[in-house]
Amino acid sequence: MNTVISVKVDQEVKDAASEVAKSVGLTLSALVNSYLRHVVATRRIELFAPEPMTPKLERLIGEIERELKSGKVSKKFHDAESFLADLKK
Repeated sequence: MNTVISVKVDQEVKDAASEVAKSVGLTLSALVNSYLRHVVATRRIELFAPEPMTPKLERLIGEIERELKSGKVSKKFHDAESFLADLKK
């Protein structure tokens, strides 16, 4: 016997999840059912919540990208000995 679960989600999340499900030939309902079956079978709940970048992190990444483009980075080393020898120069 099937039952209905009513869940509130952001419209953007619902639309994106529906597209993912559709791309593999599933309905959103089938996708949710599959996930719930997985939770029951494994007794595990796996969540993903990406951390938003802080302004400081965005600034640091920007600095690193500029350094990479300008060549202001150290050369590549294949082992620790080569790295340490270069440091002693």
